[in-house]
Amino acid sequence: MVDPVVPPHIERPLPLIKVVGVSASGKSTLVAALRLAGYHARPVSQEHTSVPDLWRHFEVPRALIYLDVSLAAQQARRDDVSWSEAARHEEVRRLAHAREHADVVIDTSALSASTISTLVLAWLSSQEIRHATAPLPIVGATGAPLPTAGPRARPYGRSLAS
Repeated sequence: MVDPVVPPHIERPLPLIKVVGVSASGKSTLVAALRLAGYHARPVSQEHTSVPDLWRHFEVPRALIYLDVSLAAQQARRDDVSWSEAARHEEVRRLAHAREHADVVIDTSALSASTISTLVLAWLSSQEIRHATAPLPIVGATGAPLPTAGPRARPYGRSLAS
């Protein structure tokens, strides 16, 4: 879909892209890559809630991207994965509405972060979704802006060396 023509003196907000998915599927990493490319992307931590359509609350996105991942890949990606396959299936159940309405569904289990971002960026380009010509500020794992100054400005409050 091509955006309607708007006179150059009227500024339009960028279309919103939301990324939902199972824990450790790569939501934060993909959102960071999309924002670096100038897309207004935000993660939705819907896997932790019983609200089936949380992804469309507050603002309906122009595009919804769903990421899935196997338990084995979750365990390989994060040291804190101590849940069972049943717990992963519960997350999948909570995300069923989002998956049904997603524009793109990707199983990230066997894919690198760069491959995932390349696939999504190619799809966004094919859909002619507008984006900024410069990177957008990074956001936290919940989609909230990160502080811009001081020691807590680092992601998750850790130094980049840790």
